[in-house]
Amino acid sequence: MTYRRITFVSAIVVAAMGLVAALAVQRLPPGTRLPIHWNAAGQADGFAEASRALFMPVAIAGVVSLLLAILPRIEPMQHRLEQSAPLYRTAWAGVLAMLVLVEIVIAAPAFGLWLPAALPLAAGGVLLIVIGNALPKSRPGFFVGIRTPWTLTDPENWIATHRFGARTMILGGAMLVGAALLPIEPAARQAFVLGGIAVAVIPPLIFSWWFWHRRKARM
Repeated sequence: MTYRRITFVSAIVVAAMGLVAALAVQRLPPGTRLPIHWNAAGQADGFAEASRALFMPVAIAGVVSLLLAILPRIEPMQHRLEQSAPLYRTAWAGVLAMLVLVEIVIAAPAFGLWLPAALPLAAGGVLLIVIGNALPKSRPGFFVGIRTPWTLTDPENWIATHRFGARTMILGGAMLVGAALLPIEPAARQAFVLGGIAVAVIPPLIFSWWFWHRRKARM
């Protein structure tokens, strides 16, 4: 199983991001500082010198793409990773798309544009929804999916947990999108975001243990 096409596309995307960053740096006056971090309320709370801020998403996208291109080659359970290929490619493309959006948000002022600060938050929610939709298509492996001691040792637990986790991840993603779009106070937005992340992550972990415990009690 290879990922040559998405690796090639990723290389082109990273190069395009680098070009945008270089053009933006030339258009900004010396000493300009741009956002590099947003808090849970969707507000920029970290800034850096323009060149660092603009090339940081490029570097992250390059490292992430390289890592994702290497992982399939060292996966011990090759046949199962092949079964998880739809989820793997979806997560890869989704993370790359989100980094592209972050690059656009950071570079926008250099081109006379001002995008909503909550846009990366909304993109994070969409990413969770997309990954959640692909989650049931995965099978046990070391690098893909919800990996707990109970899912890794029982394919039935894995399938049940990922079907359940798909629902909670989609719900959590919807909560993040709602937090980004609704006209609410920053404190309420932050609580909504943290709640959405908790909904997406915690219930599947508990469910995998519960599924194992229920099966064990029936034996």
